[in-house]
Amino acid sequence: MLSSLLRRSVATSVAAVAGATAVGVCLAVGSASAGTLSGSLYRDPSSAVVRWVAANPGDSRTAVIRDKIASQPQARWFANFNPSTVQSEVSGFIGAANAAQQIPVLAVYEIPNRDCGGASAGGAPDLNQYQTWVSNFARGLGNQTVIIILETDSLALLTCLSSAEISARNAAISTATRTIKSGNPNAKVYLDGGHSTWNSAGETANRLRAAGVQYADGFFTNVSNYNSTSSEANFGRSVISALNGMGIQGKRQVIDTSRNGGASGDWCGDDNTDRRIGQYPTTNTGDGNIDAYLWVKPPGEADGCRYTAGSFQPDLAYSLANGAPNPPTTAPPTTAPPTTAPPTTAPPTTAPPTMAPPTTPPPTGNGCSASVVVNQWSGGFTASVTVTAGSADINGWTATITLPSGAAVTSAWNAQASGTSGTIRYTNVSYNGRVGAGQSTNFGFQGTGTGPGATATCAAS
Repeated sequence: MLSSLLRRSVATSVAAVAGATAVGVCLAVGSASAGTLSGSLYRDPSSAVVRWVAANPGDSRTAVIRDKIASQPQARWFANFNPSTVQSEVSGFIGAANAAQQIPVLAVYEIPNRDCGGASAGGAPDLNQYQTWVSNFARGLGNQTVIIILETDSLALLTCLSSAEISARNAAISTATRTIKSGNPNAKVYLDGGHSTWNSAGETANRLRAAGVQYADGFFTNVSNYNSTSSEANFGRSVISALNGMGIQGKRQVIDTSRNGGASGDWCGDDNTDRRIGQYPTTNTGDGNIDAYLWVKPPGEADGCRYTAGSFQPDLAYSLANGAPNPPTTAPPTTAPPTTAPPTTAPPTTAPPTMAPPTTPPPTGNGCSASVVVNQWSGGFTASVTVTAGSADINGWTATITLPSGAAVTSAWNAQASGTSGTIRYTNVSYNGRVGAGQSTNFGFQGTGTGPGATATCAAS
C-alpha cells in the first residue's frame, strides 16, 4: 500500500505499507524528550520482517535484517476496511503495548479514494462508512499514550479531487481526529504534512489548518520517503511558523526516518540500492519541535513498482540495513517509577528490565520457560507473556497460565487458547512456534477480574 505514480519528479511521495498485524516489545530510549512524548516505543514481534527472520534462520541476510530492522519498533498499519473487527484488533494490539508499558504507533490508512487510485488504492467505500470505521477504531484505543499517524498522503496528494471532495475530505479528517481524541484523550494524533520536496511549507500549513490540525497534536512528514532528517526538520519548522502565524500554536512534528539514511532521488525504492535505514526510532529527539523519529514505513516493504505494494522483500530489507550502523543499546531510564504499585524497598541502582524475569530458570536443554507481566485496571487487565527457548531451538511450545480465582480471559493474540479461566493452555500459532536457542517470542491476552498473581510455565513441543 501507500504508493503513487502521481508525483512530480521532485515530489517523492509515499510508498507501499502493509497492514501487517502486530504486538510486541520495544527499543529502550533516553529518559527525556525535547517534545511532548517520552517513553520507549513498542516493537512488533509478529510483523512481516520478524516472521521472515523466524522462518529463515539459515539465510545469509538474516542476521543483518534481524539486528538492524526486526529489532526495532515500527508502526502497525490499519489499512483494511473491517468495521466489524477493527475494535477488537486495535484493543488487542493496544493491550499488549500497555502491558509492556510502551508506546504503540498506529498508522490509519482508510480514507476513501486514498492514493488517488494509485498502487495503494482502496480505503473505505465512502465517507459515512469511513466515520463508522474510525468510531470503532477509536473504541479500541484504551486510555494510555498512543501515537496515531492519520491518513498518509491524504492532504499532500489532492490532485484527483474536486474542490467539493477536498472540503469533504478535510471535514472527515477533522472529525476523525476529534473522534480519536474523544476515544482516548491521551492519543497523540498527527496529520499528513507530506515532505520537504513536495508542497511548500505555507501550502502545507494551509492544508493542515483546513483539515483541523488545531484539534491534533501536530503533523508527520517523510512517510515512506528518503529526504534527510535535517531537511525535514527545517521544513517542519517552517510549517510550524506558518501555523503560528495563523494563530495555531503548539503543534509539533514527527519524522519517518525508516529509509532516509542514504541517497534521495526517485520516490520508488523497489529498484534502488543506495538507500539506507535512517535514525533509529525514538521519542528522545533533542528538538523541541519534534516529538519523535519513527519508522512508519516498515523497511523492506515494497513500494509497488517492482513488487506488490506492501509485500515484505528480504532483498530490499537487506539493502537498506547492510552497512548501516548498529542500533543504540541505551538502557531504560531509571528516573520514572513504573505505573504499577511502587516498590516497598529502594529501587535498584541499575535500570530494571521492562519485562518481569522468568518465573522459572531458563531451561538448559531442549525446553522453554515463560514469564508473565500483568497490567491491571479497575475490573480488568491485559497480560504479556514471554516464551524463551533454552540452549536448543524449539519448534513449538505450550504455555500454561494459572489465573487467580474470579479472573477470566476475553481475548488473546499470537497464541491459541484452551479455556478461559483457572488453568489455561496457550499454544503457538503458525508463525511463532519456532524459537531459536536463547531467543524469545511473545503472546498476550486480555481479561476481566484480577490479573496479578497469574503464573506461567512452558513446555516445548
